[in-house]
Amino acid sequence: MIGKWQQSCGLEYEEVEQECKKVNNGFVGVANYNCPKQIIISGERVAVEKAMELLKEKGAKRAIELKTSGPFHTIKLKDASDKLRKELENVDIKYNDEIKVIKNIDAREYKKEDDIKDILAKHIISPVRFKETIDYMIENGVDTFVEIGPGKVLSGFVKKISRDVKVYNINDVSSLKETIEILKKEENDE
Repeated sequence: MIGKWQQSCGLEYEEVEQECKKVNNGFVGVANYNCPKQIIISGERVAVEKAMELLKEKGAKRAIELKTSGPFHTIKLKDASDKLRKELENVDIKYNDEIKVIKNIDAREYKKEDDIKDILAKHIISPVRFKETIDYMIENGVDTFVEIGPGKVLSGFVKKISRDVKVYNINDVSSLKETIEILKKEENDE
């Protein structure tokens, strides 16, 4: 099994899903729904290449290979998901209804009755629904996003999802201080 990810731009989610289902020479499926018209597919090399071919024929503006080490966020990582689930039995996870956490597998908040350990294990084999997660947060009043870490990939996705929100990126001490100052100023202006 060779895990390859490809990026397909310019098509709607349903179109990408349908084209992947047409591939019958190996496994390929959607791994990430990043932002409007950017979807990541993953699977076996031959199947991914065939899906890319179909997506281009369908009208994809772009389909490029992304260098990764495996078919992340697909059923092909079921063994890893099962092992994580088993390891999570040794972890005490407490639900706190004062802190809202959104699941990437369905873009909804964790609820007290959720089996958090099971859901965490499912994150390994389920497509990342980043766009839906951001949409849900915006619909529920979130208007400021802060990406912490190197690069600005997620910030870029958020900007493509909505131009009506504020997006900040923290990747070093300087940008941390700058962001804190901006957020303090905005809070005082309100």
